[in-house]
Amino acid sequence: MFIAADYPFLDIMWTMFIFFAWVIWISLLVMVLLDIFRRPDLAGWAKAGWTLFVIFLPLIGVLTYMIAKPMQEPGLT
Repeated sequence: MFIAADYPFLDIMWTMFIFFAWVIWISLLVMVLLDIFRRPDLAGWAKAGWTLFVIFLPLIGVLTYMIAKPMQEPGLT
């Protein structure tokens, strides 16, 4: 008896889509948090505020940070 006989192909595709969406979402959260702490132009309270905003309201916080953050100059690292 096959274990996957009752699991149709479209369900497999949907499961893969959900899994990789979660992986992308978690990597985006990590990238935004790393960017917040690596920025030399943000003060301590600004970093704390952005971090709390991203942690407590993740979707709105990440989207707001990605839209509102100013561009860094190429020489700054």
